[in-house]
Amino acid sequence: MSEDRSGARTEASVGARPESTVSTIATTGLETAAHEGRSTFDQLDHLESEAIHIIREVVGELERPVILFSGGKDSVVMLHLAAKAFWPGTVPFPVMHVDTGHNFEEVLAFRDRTVERLGVRLVIASVQDYIDDGRLAERADGTRNPLQTQPLLDAISANRFDAVFGGARRDEEKARAKERVVSLRDAFGAWDPRNQRPELWSIYNPRHRPGEHVRVFPLSNWTELDVWRYVEREGIELPPLYYAHEREVFARDGMWLAVTPHSQPRAGEEVVTRQVRYRTVGDASCTGAVLSDATTTADVIVEVASTTVTERGATRADDRISEAAMEDRKKEGYF
Repeated sequence: MSEDRSGARTEASVGARPESTVSTIATTGLETAAHEGRSTFDQLDHLESEAIHIIREVVGELERPVILFSGGKDSVVMLHLAAKAFWPGTVPFPVMHVDTGHNFEEVLAFRDRTVERLGVRLVIASVQDYIDDGRLAERADGTRNPLQTQPLLDAISANRFDAVFGGARRDEEKARAKERVVSLRDAFGAWDPRNQRPELWSIYNPRHRPGEHVRVFPLSNWTELDVWRYVEREGIELPPLYYAHEREVFARDGMWLAVTPHSQPRAGEEVVTRQVRYRTVGDASCTGAVLSDATTTADVIVEVASTTVTERGATRADDRISEAAMEDRKKEGYF
């Protein structure tokens, strides 16, 4: 067993993939277009090509990259793109999950299954560990999403990661719309929205001083609809929560929250069984579901195409704390 510069395992048997995965990953947008008899790229081909270019450029310039991988749809697509970028080799760097301890069990199972299938090393930064030893305290509202920042920054420092790939998209939220593709973070992990580098002609500058690092967002120019269309085209597996299923839920603040050990109804909140799905997945105590009949990827695409509210705006209570909730967290080091 040997390790590459990022510490990822490189033994040949670790990177073995099922034949179905091989055929999907090995086919680039250009090859897909040729197979379908098209002479030009479509929108998805352009987005895929741009994302793979960004990933390769950053990995070529920096020493210890990592992908944030939660098992959510955007991080799944990003890992799929990374696998394409370096095929037929394995992804040459690890993935990291900041585990709040309040995640959906289905998503954690999918996360573990995916990293095992692709043969990548998983680094877990646990919020629960910080609570257990007193470095962090539970919030009064019960949500742990805002508690992810310190474990994230500590894991970046401890592993000496210099480039952290994230699945954030500009269409999700107004603070994320301000972000460059390659975004500098200072020695404290903080983001200054007034101090961003120009990216004219898609030229990216990941250079930084010792102690600093960059966050990299290959999906910046994608929309939620683009992600779902790409999932359909590539046949990418997602956690089952993204599709309509029956679940016990209760209404709170205009959202349907699932009954879990981490989210319980208060007095007067009735528990009902509804057919729902999740547009985004995160801390179960602050991530809501939407009523839906979309049981297939094609159904979801139709549903997303007709919506007028982003997934974070519709189903994330942590973004409703204040008008600048996301930007405040980003300035402190959050994604």
